[in-house]
Amino acid sequence: MNDAGKPTHSSSTNPYIPKGDGDKAVQAYISAMPGWKSALGKEIGATVEKAFPEVRKQVRWNTPFYGKDDGWFLAMYCFKNYVQITFMTGSSLDPVPPKASKVEGTRYLDILADEALDREQLASWVRQALELPGRQI
Repeated sequence: MNDAGKPTHSSSTNPYIPKGDGDKAVQAYISAMPGWKSALGKEIGATVEKAFPEVRKQVRWNTPFYGKDDGWFLAMYCFKNYVQITFMTGSSLDPVPPKASKVEGTRYLDILADEALDREQLASWVRQALELPGRQI
């Protein structure tokens, strides 16, 4: 945070948000996402909540995480030209999210400014992830 109480951002535009548990911390992150990314963050969060109303939330390492009792299944992160959704058990989802990771089992979906979020596909991935063990971080 800067002196005015507004979040600062990394060079990739990711907000620097204090760690915290619950919806308030995640909403602070989403509100601090610059420009079009904030609306997309709200859409991602709403889609996750609709698919899983009991979702757990936290912010760690300037990243919002979404989870369930046994661990985390999804996160998001701002980059300069896109928002990246991280699927912790993405290699077990059908279809597999498009972008590979160095972390075993993890897959990504990058969304650019001119791309629409496929809410139906995201909700399907969330429902599938709920059937898999969550990831500890």
